[in-house]
Amino acid sequence: MDAMAQTEKSPETAAETPPSILSVNNIEVIYDHVILVLKGVSLEVAQGGIVALLGANGAGKSTTLKAISNLLYAERGEVTKGSIVFKGDRVDARSTNDLVKRGCIQVMEGRHCFEHLTVEENLLTGAYTRGNARKEIRDDLELVYTYFPRLKERRSSLAGYISGGEQQMTAIGRALMSRPTMMLLDEPSMGLAPQLVEEIFEIVKLLNREQGVSVLLAEQNTNMALKYAQYGYILENGRIVMDGPAKELRENPDVKEFYLGISEEGRRSFRNVRSYRRRKRWLS
Repeated sequence: MDAMAQTEKSPETAAETPPSILSVNNIEVIYDHVILVLKGVSLEVAQGGIVALLGANGAGKSTTLKAISNLLYAERGEVTKGSIVFKGDRVDARSTNDLVKRGCIQVMEGRHCFEHLTVEENLLTGAYTRGNARKEIRDDLELVYTYFPRLKERRSSLAGYISGGEQQMTAIGRALMSRPTMMLLDEPSMGLAPQLVEEIFEIVKLLNREQGVSVLLAEQNTNMALKYAQYGYILENGRIVMDGPAKELRENPDVKEFYLGISEEGRRSFRNVRSYRRRKRWLS
């Protein structure tokens, strides 16, 4: 009877669960044919979801994003095991250009604007895969300016002379010009004032809700990332050591202590925390 009830419920459950737009399945990444950086990393991003990939500097967050977007080869890295599936197709052997055309694009850590080009010229470079659809490109440019009105004000300024926050907006806007269905954001809060960080995260939330762009967000700012994500994964030394709904991770005592700096006794310094025992429990 119970088994029959479960069988009857399973189609409804499947209907309620959004399909995955991205599946990373047990991948390993090696640099220079010898340095093992990622060790069996698996994660899922639901269609229309925001997923946070958390961890300290050097945990493997950027490497994970580069593995997905096929940018490892420029750094003498490669995926040696596992698979990466985007929209139902395996993509780990495809070119970055092909992946962008399929709708997945990465916004690199450190913004990487073309400093000698204007803001608008930077944005237009994001449409290079779309051919000569000039009217559509112009319409999308105006859409970018709708989400980033500050960029419209600075459209004629050289990107090398605008603020860090404006450069981050330019980098995200440039990615939007490719009409992505999924964006990989690498440390968008790095080097920005808290007010600007919140402004950029609010825009990402709007893009997710209004344009249906799925987001995988690699971020050291755990508090901000879990505020906007629905689900999160925590990386330690190239392994996923914890995952779960963002709300549960925010309330988890280990996450509070090691990533938010809060313990049951109050806020504590990372330097004074003996993390080995707890981390070992995560891995067991």
